[in-house]
Amino acid sequence: MQNQLIVPRRGFSSAEFEARVARAQKIMSTHGFDALLVSAPPNVRYFTGFDSQFWESPTRPWFIVVPSAGEPIAVIPEIGAPEMALTWMKDIRTWPAPVPEDDGLSLLKATLEGLPKRFGRIGAEMGREMALRMPVSEFLRLRETVGSSIEDGSPCLWEIRMVKTVAEIEHINYICQIASDAYEALPSQISIGESEREVARKLRIDIARRGADSTPFLPVISGPGGVEQIVCGPHDRVLEKGDILFIDTGSTFDGYFCDFDRNYAVGTVSDDAHRVHEALWLATEAGIKAAVPGATTDDMFRAMSKFIEDAGAIGNNVGRLGHGLGLQLTEPPSHRLGDGTVILENMVLTIEPGMEYAPGKMIVHEENIAITRDGPRLLTKRAPRELPVIR
Repeated sequence: MQNQLIVPRRGFSSAEFEARVARAQKIMSTHGFDALLVSAPPNVRYFTGFDSQFWESPTRPWFIVVPSAGEPIAVIPEIGAPEMALTWMKDIRTWPAPVPEDDGLSLLKATLEGLPKRFGRIGAEMGREMALRMPVSEFLRLRETVGSSIEDGSPCLWEIRMVKTVAEIEHINYICQIASDAYEALPSQISIGESEREVARKLRIDIARRGADSTPFLPVISGPGGVEQIVCGPHDRVLEKGDILFIDTGSTFDGYFCDFDRNYAVGTVSDDAHRVHEALWLATEAGIKAAVPGATTDDMFRAMSKFIEDAGAIGNNVGRLGHGLGLQLTEPPSHRLGDGTVILENMVLTIEPGMEYAPGKMIVHEENIAITRDGPRLLTKRAPRELPVIR
């Protein structure tokens, strides 16, 4: 009998957040910041535990200030105060948003200016894979008027977030297991002649029934012997014999993503498709084995690329062979030559070799792993070596 999947405790303890902030403050000191200013939902959630469907409304900005010592400060619209008070946060400062003429800017400025100054620098979400959730004009005004230099804090923030806590990893593991089970069950639920949209609908429902909170990313794509791209769809195309059906999912549990794909043969597919699928399965094995503490993303890329090149790749429009994973579908690092990120214990990574083996025919594999001191821990259920068949 298969062991029942244990649902992780939703949310995190105050001790978890205290440890996150203490670690962040050590890293901030090495980067020379007196504080971090964050406004994007993943960063707000990382430091506070606050989440809301109200992020869909862009009307009001929200701010969290992480000082060099002590607890974070929430500078938020009044409408969010009751829910923020349910988190571990104690210092919650509000204004009656929306007030376009001063939407929290003066309150935020006063908060920042009230912090001790050692470096005279504040880090903000200004770099790669980060985004400010406030009007750019107001951010520029804040930079001009606050008494410290506001600079790019993204490298600091990613150094903080790239290494996960044990509780974060268990959240990711849980959603990976849910999606893995749904993928395994899919061939019995669909058949030749159904559209990509119908396949996506059935899979989305099954993932939700198994315990996922949402599935914001679910490209379902099909094509004879392979697919042209892997990020758009589903479309109205109907599954036909000889197709490869490619599905990728970014589903979430308590804010944390899985991100991995599966490939299916629709009826009988070409020998070339089987050959490339086998090469990518082996490349995935090599990428997983290369993901050990002390290795680099370049090492992982090289381990996978050998199999891809030997299989006769004519291209790979993805641009990399995997990436980080967590509160966002994709996070740094990128497994590509020149990235150079050193793999550390408790990183969570995707292993994603892919190749175009003929014009318009691409196949991609993807698994999710956590890095332990002894090497990689597979979070997904490993894709079958033989293509599952849709009949």
